[in-house]
Amino acid sequence: MGQIKVVVRKDVAGAPEQVLARLGDYQGARSVSWPDNVCEYRVLAGGTGAGSRIAYRLQATKRRVRQIEATVSAPEPDTLVEADENSSLRTSWQVTAGAGPALSTVTATTTWAGAGGIGGFFERTFAPIGIRRLNTTVIDRIATVQE
Repeated sequence: MGQIKVVVRKDVAGAPEQVLARLGDYQGARSVSWPDNVCEYRVLAGGTGAGSRIAYRLQATKRRVRQIEATVSAPEPDTLVEADENSSLRTSWQVTAGAGPALSTVTATTTWAGAGGIGGFFERTFAPIGIRRLNTTVIDRIATVQE
C-alpha cells in the first residue's frame, strides 16, 4: 500500500486572488464546476474558503462510488486543501501568478493511500486518469465563471 499522487497544472485567465476566490466559493462557483461523475454536492458548513465543509458522491467507475465529506483549510495564503473526513483523500488547490499578465497557474494535487495487491494495481493504473479528468474539469469550469 503506497501513496498515490495526481498533479494537474493549468494556466487560466484572472488574477491569482480572483481565481482562488472562485475555487473557494463553495456555495457559488464550485457548486457548478463539478464534472458529471460528481453528484449530490452540498455545502455542510461555511461556504466560502477555509472552515467550509462539503459533501458529494464521486462515481469513480460503474460499480465504485465514493462518498466524500471534506473539510477545507487554507494552510498557505495561496492554497486551499480539501481533506476527506472518511479517508486519506486530500486535494490541494494552489493558485500562483502565471507566465503572463492577468494569468494564474492553478495546481491541483490529489493524494491518497492506495490499496495493496491486485486491486491496488488497478487503482494505481486507472484512478489517476479519473482524478486528473475531475480536477481538469473543475479548473476549466472555474476559469469560465463570471464574477
